[in-house]
Amino acid sequence: MKTGVFFGGCLFFSTLWGHGIDIESWRQDFVLETKKIDIPGYPEAFNPSIVRWEEGFLLSFRVIPNPKEPFISRIGLVRLNADFSPTGEVDLLDTRIDEKIPFHAEDGRLIQVGEKLYLLYVDCCDERPTNRGVRMHLAEVIFDGSHFSLTNLECLSSFPGASQKKREKNWVPFEYEDQLFLSYSIDPHRVFHADIGKSCCSFVGESKGKISWDWGILRGGTPGVKIGNEYLAFFHSSIPMASLHSNGEVISHYFMGAYTYAGEPPFTLTRISPMPIVGENFYQGPSYSPYWNLNRVVFPGGYVFDKHKIWVVFGRQDHETWVVCLDRERLFLSLMPVLPVDKGAVDRH
Repeated sequence: MKTGVFFGGCLFFSTLWGHGIDIESWRQDFVLETKKIDIPGYPEAFNPSIVRWEEGFLLSFRVIPNPKEPFISRIGLVRLNADFSPTGEVDLLDTRIDEKIPFHAEDGRLIQVGEKLYLLYVDCCDERPTNRGVRMHLAEVIFDGSHFSLTNLECLSSFPGASQKKREKNWVPFEYEDQLFLSYSIDPHRVFHADIGKSCCSFVGESKGKISWDWGILRGGTPGVKIGNEYLAFFHSSIPMASLHSNGEVISHYFMGAYTYAGEPPFTLTRISPMPIVGENFYQGPSYSPYWNLNRVVFPGGYVFDKHKIWVVFGRQDHETWVVCLDRERLFLSLMPVLPVDKGAVDRH
């Protein structure tokens, strides 16, 4: 049967069975195709990011080597061909600034800035990832002709509003005039400049728009990439709910959406998805023993594009790596304007 579900004042029809909402019945026409990326030797790799590399792509991913120690987390790199299939060897990266501390690296984002390639990732400065120690880290990716590794590692520990009580995650990197900028939050859109080599960030600007989104707090996902006169990025959010895919159990469901922001400081939000982007195989599939809590996850971490299509890589269920192909024109047509709350956005750039 069909039932109407209200979100943001709009009525969406979803198929209901005995176990709840079929989220995949929300699939949009701009979602063209999905594909699972299997990484040899790492069948449960997840939360990927991607950039173009030579004739193909370079993919980063997260892996938990031992499920009994979920706080031990590594980031790897592997090359992909034009069909998003792995080629060559996997390089597990040494992300530690202090070799005495175990690996805790999470959710890397690859970003090209000028002639350099960087990896922005979450890590901590303690033996266990307490709130006090969890911070964003930055490193330059280098390639010696055979293998990838990291150099010039630094912890972004000093920034406006830093608190020892808060875990720092999901900052959005983007390039502007060959410099690295970071969206600290989306709503409001608060932007830092990365003072590379100084382990700190400086404030650029903040703006707030009128956003209607009923699927949880907007959190960072992919890097922002400039397309035309504005940046496009994909975010994630989550809410507890019951669905067909959770067998009617109320657990966290993660959602993906797109947003754009101005191509000049203070980088004001301009457009956003009115509802989650959903494709085939986003929420169905095998169940895994959770590393943390029960959930159904779609977690975007990077994208590439051409004149007609956009390919977003995402982690599914904290155990899989996928890519979804979107029709570029129809995606942009689906976005709704973000109206400004005020005209007094601060700009200190």
